[in-house]
Amino acid sequence: MPRLSSSDLYRIAVPGDPRLRPDGSAVAYVVSTADRESDENRSEIWLAAPGAEPRRLTGGPRDSSPRWSPDGRKLAFLRPVDGKPQVHLLPMDGGEPRPLTTASLGAGAAVWSPDGTRIAYAAPHGDPNPHAPVVADRLDYKADGAGLLRGLTTQLFVVDAETGETTQVTSGDFHAGEPSWTPDGLRLTFVAAMHPDRDLVVGGAAYSVDVPDHPAEGGVPDGKPERLTGEDVICAGAWWLGGRLLIAGLPGGPSSHTRLFYADADGLAEVAAGLDRNVMVGAPGYPGATPQLVGDELVFCARDGGFTHLYRASGEKLIGGDQVVSGVSVAAGRIAYIAATPYSAGEVYLLDFPAKRSGAPSGGADADVPAAMRLSEYALDDVELFIPRSRTFTAPDGTPIEGFVLRDETLTGPGPLLLDVHGGPHNAWAPVFDGVHLYHQLLAAKGWTVLTLNPRGSDGYGEAFYTAALGAWGIADTDDFLSPIDELVAEGVADPDRLGLTGYSYGGYISCWLPTRTDRFKAVIPGGCVSDLTSMSGTSDAGHFLKTHECGEDLAAQSPMNGVAKVTAPTLLLHGENDDRCPVGQAEQWFAALRERGVPVRLVRYPGGSHLFILNGRPSHRLDYNERIIAWLEQWIPVAGTTGSQS
Repeated sequence: MPRLSSSDLYRIAVPGDPRLRPDGSAVAYVVSTADRESDENRSEIWLAAPGAEPRRLTGGPRDSSPRWSPDGRKLAFLRPVDGKPQVHLLPMDGGEPRPLTTASLGAGAAVWSPDGTRIAYAAPHGDPNPHAPVVADRLDYKADGAGLLRGLTTQLFVVDAETGETTQVTSGDFHAGEPSWTPDGLRLTFVAAMHPDRDLVVGGAAYSVDVPDHPAEGGVPDGKPERLTGEDVICAGAWWLGGRLLIAGLPGGPSSHTRLFYADADGLAEVAAGLDRNVMVGAPGYPGATPQLVGDELVFCARDGGFTHLYRASGEKLIGGDQVVSGVSVAAGRIAYIAATPYSAGEVYLLDFPAKRSGAPSGGADADVPAAMRLSEYALDDVELFIPRSRTFTAPDGTPIEGFVLRDETLTGPGPLLLDVHGGPHNAWAPVFDGVHLYHQLLAAKGWTVLTLNPRGSDGYGEAFYTAALGAWGIADTDDFLSPIDELVAEGVADPDRLGLTGYSYGGYISCWLPTRTDRFKAVIPGGCVSDLTSMSGTSDAGHFLKTHECGEDLAAQSPMNGVAKVTAPTLLLHGENDDRCPVGQAEQWFAALRERGVPVRLVRYPGGSHLFILNGRPSHRLDYNERIIAWLEQWIPVAGTTGSQS
């Protein structure tokens, strides 16, 4: 069977955002692909049901965010009109979708009212002049992926599902999060940070605001949002479920675990208080889903090891195993979800929700859960994939470090090894098929071992582990990277003279940091890197947060730039031109410093690329990113010397 090639990027289809029809009969979801001819990412909405082949509902090329009406007769979704996403309605009894909104800057995902007559959404609001001077009085004047905000805010709107009449619900100098209708359909609840110094002090609270019957005179609403939560947690999400308000919040500060709370007149009551795992509500690169109510039971996503799994409110694991759950929807006693596996970037599943089981161990897999029905087949079953093997390494201080080893296990003798470091730092690798880092599979086919590690600071191993590198980037976790390599060298898996290093974001930082501490790496590829935390703190859209809550005040001690004179490894820098999270100046500084010292170095800048361009950037850029990593490694590290046979 042939092995994966870089051009398979254009064959990988990734499902996402599943939405179960209210009667539980079918799942609408988005399928994302890379189109070679247009060099754009394509997305369409599909429908899957038990006993039937999935079928395409919309033709794209950029359709997203499917949302069922309460009666299941219409499907709202987003489709661009003149380049701006607008809510469209698709009648499920036949007919073409019709545009509903005409928002000047585009609309957000539809949130149906309980009676199905109105749709709420969040959308950018303002009248930016791209030629006017940009005046900033706070640090939050730009955002990665959006660039300079130029006074834009995110506000809430409600549109009549029949007439299209649109009413602005909120206004002010704040960004409103996605709305949730109160059970009576009269108010919207949302999360926002409204304190004046919100650029300096991280915060967020749940608010509620009346929905006017008609647009206000002049279009500007006069309703004042009512604050629902206090200062005891930083709110990150709020949803009305079963007549109760559920809050996702950070009680331990901005760099702590996210937890769930029910909010009522007596304050906040934590859900699954004994579960020492981080709740995952879902974000690009951070798989998860918003909490859902199945009957009267709450289910939510949390990370365990490298995996995102689905849990009950009791803390019992409902969906576990070698799966990364990245979307959940419930209806009629069923759960639809999407999960990546070692063989697929994502599949659509349907699970009949089981009754509660008494006596189950907390956090354990529920043996009474029936097998889920797989409704899709997106795996590339015509190519051979290498499967990452999980193992636990031991840091010098005795701390267990989970890692994943990807290699052709038919090979014998020490061979070249690539250490790939994840971002965050509060993210995690999982041993599932990864369509973003295709070079892992491609290198394994060439005789390489690819080592991915979840060092201290990673998510999925408890809050103490999650916060173990705060104020000590690089310092606290250096041995977490080097000691596993030592173990693999001692075992005869890795050749100590053929070691490579790469990583993105925080991984890009470590790819600059480790070569200042050791000369064992013969080729290094930092992506979206951080080289100087002092300049980073004043130029990143998250710079103040990193300085205040992640790194502390001693930035110099944690900056790779302080040790750049010790770097000898040939270095390839890969960076998005429009990255506002880790600005391209970080790569420029490292490039200049190495070039001035005679170290072989190359800088590649991807036009228009934000910090997330390796996830959602131009397909040609993502392909180039993968191929350049392989070419740079092969230029400086020979693969010859590995013996054995390849099937």
